[in-house]
Amino acid sequence: MIRFVFTAILLILVTACSSIALLPTPELVQKAIALQLEQTQQQLNQQLDLNFQKFNIQRISITQEQPLTIENLPAYRVQGNYDFTIKSQKRSFNQVQKPFEVYLQIQKEGKSWRLLIPEKNRQDSQPKWHSYLII
Repeated sequence: MIRFVFTAILLILVTACSSIALLPTPELVQKAIALQLEQTQQQLNQQLDLNFQKFNIQRISITQEQPLTIENLPAYRVQGNYDFTIKSQKRSFNQVQKPFEVYLQIQKEGKSWRLLIPEKNRQDSQPKWHSYLII
């Protein structure tokens, strides 16, 4: 009987610890920011006829991770700051401590994450989300 109770407690602890691994990591957040910047960069390139060569994201500092549910799946609203460098053909531009906010959602199987971007200018109470695979 004592073995059964001990095994049950151990199983609960292992299960609780494994859920911690489902939190967004700084590397995941960096990939999400890069994906979000790529989306914005494509829009700017089309609208303004710009040609940015590449950008670099450094020194990510996560200040808040808020768990929530989006479309019946667990998600996180992650906020913080990062340093940013963008290079064009003629010059480079640096920005320090640029604030960010990303929405990350782990998929049902728990193996992949998606960047969620809310659609702007919607009047509905429920926002429509655009989803992009990160890993």
